[in-house]
Amino acid sequence: MWKDFKEFLIKGNMVDMAVGFIFGAAFATVVKSMVNNIIMPPLGLLLGKVDFSQLFIPLDGKHYPNLEALDKAGAPAIKYGLFINDFVSFVILGFVVFIFVRYYNRLTKKEEVVEEATTKKCPECAMEIPIEAKKCPYCESMQP
Repeated sequence: MWKDFKEFLIKGNMVDMAVGFIFGAAFATVVKSMVNNIIMPPLGLLLGKVDFSQLFIPLDGKHYPNLEALDKAGAPAIKYGLFINDFVSFVILGFVVFIFVRYYNRLTKKEEVVEEATTKKCPECAMEIPIEAKKCPYCESMQP
């Protein structure tokens, strides 16, 4: 079992998967930064100077001026602004992965080659004969 496990780890699939996870995590960080620092600020400005990262509903009934004050107080809250940012990041990341997989599948798609039949079976003796044959060379029966 140990030998099989070692072989599994050494094979390219495991290494490729590890590299994919590392790049995936790095890419997700870049997308999150793009959403938080590039996409959401202008969107918030267009929607009336809203900072999505500061949108929350405190559950203890008190008022907090910002998310930092809420976190410092340790108060429970529904941080729906952060959820909106994360959801936008998820949609963008999902779209990019979809485009990548679609392009990859297009590159690796093998064209199906349909070969035309060059032979047929004789109905009398079941031997393979050329498709244009008018007479079976084995049993000498006439072919349709």
